[in-house]
Amino acid sequence: MEIKLSDTGEILVKSPGLLKEYYKNPEATAEVLTADGWYHTSDAGFIDASGHLKIIDRVKDVGRIKGGAFDNAMFAPKYVENKLKFFSYIKEAVAYGDQREKVCVMVNIDMDAVGNWAERRNLPYAGYTDLAQKPEVYELIRDCVEKVNADLSRDELLAGSQISRFLVLHKELDADDGELTRTNKVRRGFIGEKYQPLIDALYGNQTEQYIETQVKFEDGRTGSVSATLKVADAKTFSPVREAA
Repeated sequence: MEIKLSDTGEILVKSPGLLKEYYKNPEATAEVLTADGWYHTSDAGFIDASGHLKIIDRVKDVGRIKGGAFDNAMFAPKYVENKLKFFSYIKEAVAYGDQREKVCVMVNIDMDAVGNWAERRNLPYAGYTDLAQKPEVYELIRDCVEKVNADLSRDELLAGSQISRFLVLHKELDADDGELTRTNKVRRGFIGEKYQPLIDALYGNQTEQYIETQVKFEDGRTGSVSATLKVADAKTFSPVREAA
């Protein structure tokens, strides 16, 4: 198996095991195979300092930071989101940063994990919305975010994807509310439009933002959930460059 990266960061592969062509469909073949046999995977990635291939996102979803200390740095939202979701306290994360000077994230806590954590600390709460906005929970999530940032700083190409600001959402993202697909993938664009005031608060350096959201219950009824959400800063780190 041979591997190389295109100018756009797409992973290209060549192998005797690859398809020869699409049956009676030369147009489709030309879309995925170059004349000299390289296959377009549509995945973005890079070779790290250890020589390992890291797949970070789909090429179409990879963006660029504009302005600030990491101008023109690669931004891979799915990679950032998945690193956050490695922590048991975080159920979902939605990262923004393409064409912006910094990365900001909206987080869904995992109710079971954070609820158990709170109970062990005798921290009372009255449901998801109340628990999500507890100062102690924000510090818990901040710790997760900053550990992700420290890890990202070790990858020079992804150091610009470090999270500068975050908030914890007042409700769980739900497919019935259009926020997730039926296979539980975040609909980043839809969420960005639906929660535009929260995006504005993250990038406008506000410390809190009121939001009221329409929700659909399992029995078909509709209602609303409202809260004043805190917006928090996270520590970022200078890129760690490998010694020559």
